[in-house]
Amino acid sequence: MTLQQQIVGTAMQMTVCTLQPGQTVYCEAGKFLFKTSNVTMETRLSGPGGVQPGGGASGGMSGMLRQAMGTAMQAGQRALAGESLAFQYFAASGGEGTVGFAGVLPGEMRALELDGSRAWFAEKDAFVAAESTVHFGIAFQGGRTGRSGGEGFILEKFTGHGTVIIAGAGNFIDLNPADFGGRIEVDTGCIVAFEEGIEYGVQRIGGLDRQGLMNAVFGGEGLSLATLEGNGRVILQSMTIEGLANALKKAQGGDKQGPTGGLFSTHQG
Repeated sequence: MTLQQQIVGTAMQMTVCTLQPGQTVYCEAGKFLFKTSNVTMETRLSGPGGVQPGGGASGGMSGMLRQAMGTAMQAGQRALAGESLAFQYFAASGGEGTVGFAGVLPGEMRALELDGSRAWFAEKDAFVAAESTVHFGIAFQGGRTGRSGGEGFILEKFTGHGTVIIAGAGNFIDLNPADFGGRIEVDTGCIVAFEEGIEYGVQRIGGLDRQGLMNAVFGGEGLSLATLEGNGRVILQSMTIEGLANALKKAQGGDKQGPTGGLFSTHQG
Protein backbone atom coordinates (compact mmCIF):
# COMPACT_ATOMS: atom_id res chain seq x y z
CA MET A 1 0.00 0.00 0.00
CA THR A 2 1.66 3.23 -1.19
CA LEU A 3 1.69 6.08 1.31
CA GLN A 4 -0.43 8.99 0.12
CA GLN A 5 1.41 12.18 0.97
CA GLN A 6 1.52 15.74 -0.28
CA ILE A 7 4.26 18.29 0.29
CA VAL A 8 2.81 21.78 0.75
CA GLY A 9 4.22 25.23 1.38
CA THR A 10 7.07 27.19 -0.12
CA ALA A 11 9.54 28.89 2.25
CA MET A 12 9.12 26.18 4.91
CA GLN A 13 7.48 23.08 3.54
CA MET A 14 5.32 20.54 5.34
CA THR A 15 4.08 17.09 4.40
CA VAL A 16 0.49 15.91 4.87
CA CYS A 17 0.05 12.11 4.91
CA THR A 18 -3.22 10.24 4.41
CA LEU A 19 -3.20 6.98 6.37
CA GLN A 20 -5.34 4.00 5.48
CA PRO A 21 -6.40 1.48 8.16
CA GLY A 22 -3.44 -0.77 8.90
CA GLN A 23 -0.90 1.78 7.66
CA THR A 24 1.64 3.24 10.10
CA VAL A 25 4.17 6.04 9.82
CA TYR A 26 6.81 7.10 12.32
CA CYS A 27 8.68 10.35 12.80
CA GLU A 28 11.54 11.71 14.81
CA ALA A 29 10.36 13.35 18.02
CA GLY A 30 9.77 17.04 17.40
CA LYS A 31 8.74 16.73 13.73
CA PHE A 32 5.00 16.08 14.34
CA LEU A 33 2.69 18.94 13.31
CA PHE A 34 -0.99 17.88 13.49
CA LYS A 35 -3.33 14.89 13.15
CA THR A 36 -7.00 14.02 12.92
CA SER A 37 -8.64 12.61 16.05
CA ASN A 38 -8.84 9.06 14.69
CA VAL A 39 -5.05 8.84 14.33
CA THR A 40 -3.36 7.32 17.37
CA MET A 41 0.09 8.46 18.53
CA GLU A 42 2.51 6.18 20.39
CA THR A 43 6.04 7.07 21.50
CA ARG A 44 8.68 4.32 21.47
CA LEU A 45 12.42 4.15 22.01
CA SER A 46 13.01 1.95 18.97
CA GLY A 47 12.42 2.48 15.29
CA PRO A 48 11.79 -0.17 12.60
CA GLY A 49 14.91 -2.28 12.31
CA GLY A 50 15.74 -1.94 15.99
CA VAL A 51 14.28 -5.36 16.91
CA GLN A 52 16.00 -8.49 15.69
CA PRO A 53 13.93 -11.13 13.86
CA GLY A 54 12.43 -13.65 16.24
CA GLY A 55 12.11 -11.13 19.08
CA GLY A 56 8.97 -10.18 20.96
CA ALA A 57 6.71 -12.15 23.24
CA SER A 58 6.51 -15.08 20.81
CA GLY A 59 10.25 -15.63 21.26
CA GLY A 60 10.00 -16.23 24.99
CA MET A 61 12.54 -14.84 27.41
CA SER A 62 15.38 -15.00 24.88
CA GLY A 63 13.26 -13.13 22.34
CA MET A 64 12.37 -10.47 24.90
CA LEU A 65 16.05 -10.12 25.79
CA ARG A 66 17.01 -9.71 22.12
CA GLN A 67 14.29 -7.10 21.74
CA ALA A 68 15.49 -5.17 24.81
CA MET A 69 19.11 -5.32 23.64
CA GLY A 70 18.14 -4.21 20.14
CA THR A 71 16.16 -1.28 21.52
CA ALA A 72 19.00 -0.26 23.86
CA MET A 73 21.57 -0.49 21.07
CA GLN A 74 19.54 1.66 18.69
CA ALA A 75 18.79 4.20 21.43
CA GLY A 76 22.49 4.31 22.28
CA GLN A 77 23.44 4.90 18.64
CA ARG A 78 20.96 7.75 18.39
CA ALA A 79 22.22 9.29 21.61
CA LEU A 80 25.78 9.11 20.28
CA ALA A 81 24.56 10.79 17.09
CA GLY A 82 23.03 13.60 19.15
CA GLU A 83 19.49 12.68 18.09
CA SER A 84 16.27 12.20 20.07
CA LEU A 85 16.02 8.81 21.76
CA ALA A 86 12.34 8.37 20.82
CA PHE A 87 10.23 7.89 17.72
CA GLN A 88 6.54 8.72 17.47
CA TYR A 89 4.27 6.27 15.63
CA PHE A 90 0.95 7.18 13.99
CA ALA A 91 -1.82 4.84 12.81
CA ALA A 92 -5.40 5.44 11.67
CA SER A 93 -8.32 3.62 13.30
CA GLY A 94 -11.90 3.42 12.11
CA GLY A 95 -11.18 4.74 8.64
CA GLU A 96 -8.86 7.07 6.79
CA GLY A 97 -6.79 9.52 8.87
CA THR A 98 -4.47 12.46 8.30
CA VAL A 99 -1.20 13.43 9.95
CA GLY A 100 1.19 16.29 9.17
CA PHE A 101 4.94 16.71 9.73
CA ALA A 102 7.43 19.53 9.30
CA GLY A 103 11.17 20.08 9.46
CA VAL A 104 12.85 22.50 11.84
CA LEU A 105 14.45 24.92 9.34
CA PRO A 106 13.14 27.02 6.42
CA GLY A 107 13.58 24.87 3.36
CA GLU A 108 12.41 22.02 1.15
CA MET A 109 11.15 18.52 1.81
CA ARG A 110 11.49 15.47 -0.39
CA ALA A 111 9.74 12.09 -0.44
CA LEU A 112 12.11 9.23 -1.30
CA GLU A 113 10.61 5.96 -2.53
CA LEU A 114 12.56 2.85 -1.50
CA ASP A 115 12.01 -0.33 -3.52
CA GLY A 116 14.40 -2.57 -1.59
CA SER A 117 17.20 -2.43 -4.17
CA ARG A 118 19.17 0.49 -2.76
CA ALA A 119 19.54 2.08 0.64
CA TRP A 120 19.55 5.84 1.20
CA PHE A 121 21.92 7.73 3.49
CA ALA A 122 20.99 11.11 4.96
CA GLU A 123 22.77 13.59 7.18
CA LYS A 124 21.69 13.23 10.78
CA ASP A 125 19.20 16.13 10.89
CA ALA A 126 17.41 15.41 7.59
CA PHE A 127 14.97 12.67 8.63
CA VAL A 128 11.35 13.72 9.17
CA ALA A 129 9.08 10.67 8.80
CA ALA A 130 8.77 7.28 7.11
CA GLU A 131 6.46 4.32 6.68
CA SER A 132 6.88 1.53 9.22
CA THR A 133 8.07 -0.73 6.37
CA VAL A 134 11.23 1.40 6.14
CA HIS A 135 14.03 0.40 8.51
CA PHE A 136 16.03 3.11 10.25
CA GLY A 137 19.68 2.74 11.19
CA ILE A 138 22.80 4.75 12.03
CA ALA A 139 25.91 4.53 9.83
CA PHE A 140 29.24 5.81 11.14
CA GLN A 141 31.85 7.01 8.67
CA GLY A 142 34.50 6.98 11.37
CA GLY A 143 38.20 7.56 11.16
CA ARG A 144 39.85 10.49 9.45
CA THR A 145 37.08 10.86 6.84
CA GLY A 146 34.37 11.28 9.46
CA ARG A 147 36.34 13.68 11.62
CA SER A 148 37.30 15.81 8.62
CA GLY A 149 33.78 15.91 7.22
CA GLY A 150 31.97 17.04 10.37
CA GLU A 151 28.38 15.97 9.71
CA GLY A 152 29.67 13.16 7.49
CA PHE A 153 30.80 11.26 10.60
CA ILE A 154 27.23 10.20 11.38
CA LEU A 155 24.68 9.30 8.71
CA GLU A 156 21.16 7.92 8.98
CA LYS A 157 20.54 4.83 6.84
CA PHE A 158 17.16 3.80 5.40
CA THR A 159 16.45 0.38 3.92
CA GLY A 160 13.42 -1.69 2.99
CA HIS A 161 10.32 -0.65 1.03
CA GLY A 162 8.22 2.47 1.33
CA THR A 163 8.38 6.24 1.61
CA VAL A 164 10.96 8.27 3.54
CA ILE A 165 10.45 12.02 3.95
CA ILE A 166 13.50 14.22 4.46
CA ALA A 167 13.95 17.97 4.91
CA GLY A 168 16.79 20.43 4.44
CA ALA A 169 17.61 24.12 4.54
CA GLY A 170 17.01 26.40 1.57
CA ASN A 171 16.38 24.78 -1.80
CA PHE A 172 17.35 21.31 -3.06
CA ILE A 173 19.27 20.33 -6.15
CA ASP A 174 19.50 16.73 -7.43
CA LEU A 175 22.75 15.67 -9.01
CA ASN A 176 24.38 12.46 -10.23
CA PRO A 177 28.19 12.40 -10.11
CA ALA A 178 28.13 10.13 -13.17
CA ASP A 179 26.88 13.11 -15.18
CA PHE A 180 29.98 15.09 -14.18
CA GLY A 181 32.77 12.63 -14.88
CA GLY A 182 31.93 10.42 -11.90
CA ARG A 183 32.88 12.85 -9.12
CA ILE A 184 31.67 16.09 -7.56
CA GLU A 185 33.17 18.17 -4.74
CA VAL A 186 30.77 19.76 -2.27
CA ASP A 187 30.72 22.01 0.78
CA THR A 188 30.42 19.47 3.60
CA GLY A 189 27.42 21.27 5.08
CA CYS A 190 25.39 21.12 1.85
CA ILE A 191 24.95 17.33 1.67
CA VAL A 192 21.41 16.20 2.52
CA ALA A 193 21.20 12.62 1.22
CA PHE A 194 22.61 10.18 -1.31
CA GLU A 195 21.86 6.70 -2.62
CA GLU A 196 23.78 3.56 -1.78
CA GLY A 197 26.55 3.14 -4.33
CA ILE A 198 27.79 6.70 -3.91
CA GLU A 199 31.18 6.83 -2.22
CA TYR A 200 31.63 9.64 0.30
CA GLY A 201 35.03 11.09 1.13
CA VAL A 202 36.77 14.26 2.28
CA GLN A 203 39.66 16.05 0.61
CA ARG A 204 41.81 19.01 1.59
CA ILE A 205 41.33 22.21 -0.43
CA GLY A 206 44.61 22.64 -2.26
CA GLY A 207 48.01 22.30 -0.69
CA LEU A 208 49.54 24.14 2.21
CA ASP A 209 50.81 26.84 -0.16
CA ARG A 210 49.77 30.48 -0.44
CA GLN A 211 46.68 29.82 -2.57
CA GLY A 212 45.63 26.85 -0.46
CA LEU A 213 45.80 28.93 2.69
CA MET A 214 43.91 31.78 0.99
CA ASN A 215 41.13 29.33 0.07
CA ALA A 216 40.96 27.99 3.63
CA VAL A 217 41.20 31.29 5.50
CA PHE A 218 39.19 33.64 3.28
CA GLY A 219 37.16 31.28 1.08
CA GLY A 220 34.70 30.33 3.82
CA GLU A 221 35.12 26.57 3.30
CA GLY A 222 37.73 25.72 5.90
CA LEU A 223 40.37 23.17 4.92
CA SER A 224 38.17 20.43 3.45
CA LEU A 225 35.51 19.62 0.86
CA ALA A 226 33.36 16.51 0.64
CA THR A 227 33.73 14.28 -2.40
CA LEU A 228 30.92 12.17 -3.84
CA GLU A 229 31.77 9.55 -6.45
CA GLY A 230 29.79 6.94 -8.37
CA ASN A 231 26.46 6.60 -10.13
CA GLY A 232 23.37 7.53 -8.12
CA ARG A 233 21.24 10.36 -6.83
CA VAL A 234 22.70 13.02 -4.57
CA ILE A 235 20.55 15.71 -2.91
CA LEU A 236 22.23 18.96 -1.87
CA GLN A 237 20.82 21.95 0.02
CA SER A 238 21.51 25.59 -0.77
CA MET A 239 21.80 26.68 2.86
CA THR A 240 23.71 25.32 5.85
CA ILE A 241 22.76 25.62 9.52
CA GLU A 242 26.05 27.41 10.11
CA GLY A 243 25.35 29.85 7.26
CA LEU A 244 21.87 30.59 8.61
CA ALA A 245 23.23 31.09 12.14
CA ASN A 246 25.96 33.44 10.91
CA ALA A 247 23.47 35.47 8.86
CA LEU A 248 21.19 35.88 11.88
CA LYS A 249 24.11 36.79 14.12
CA LYS A 250 25.37 39.35 11.61
CA ALA A 251 21.89 40.88 11.36
CA GLN A 252 21.91 41.27 15.14
CA GLY A 253 25.23 43.12 15.08
CA GLY A 254 27.72 40.25 15.36
CA ASP A 255 29.67 38.11 12.92
CA LYS A 256 30.64 34.68 14.12
CA GLN A 257 32.52 33.79 10.97
CA GLY A 258 34.67 36.92 10.75
CA PRO A 259 37.59 37.50 8.37
CA THR A 260 38.95 33.98 8.66
CA GLY A 261 35.96 32.51 6.79
CA GLY A 262 35.24 28.90 7.71
CA LEU A 263 38.74 27.94 8.85
CA PHE A 264 37.92 27.74 12.54
CA SER A 265 34.23 26.79 12.20
CA THR A 266 32.47 23.44 12.00
CA HIS A 267 29.59 22.88 9.57
CA GLN A 268 26.36 21.54 11.02
CA GLY A 269 23.74 19.96 8.75
